[in-house]
Amino acid sequence: MANVIVYTKSYCPYSKKCKEFLQLRNVEFSEKMIDDDKALAVEMEQKSGGRTDTPQVFINGHHIGSGDDLKALDETGKLNEMLNV
Repeated sequence: MANVIVYTKSYCPYSKKCKEFLQLRNVEFSEKMIDDDKALAVEMEQKSGGRTDTPQVFINGHHIGSGDDLKALDETGKLNEMLNV
């Protein structure tokens, strides 16, 4: 199975929807909540090429983008490939 990391904020509705999307597909992921963690927020920003919005999704170290980007990847069928399903 792929290594999936999702940077989130606890109060972000898009983060919640992204996590629900992954859970519905039985995808295991690690959540990094950046609410009060400046170091994690900086880490996310650096890894995502300057993005500060949440969620930010990474699969096997590759930046996917937001929850909408993840869903678009799913619609093309490429998400399953990246997840090794």
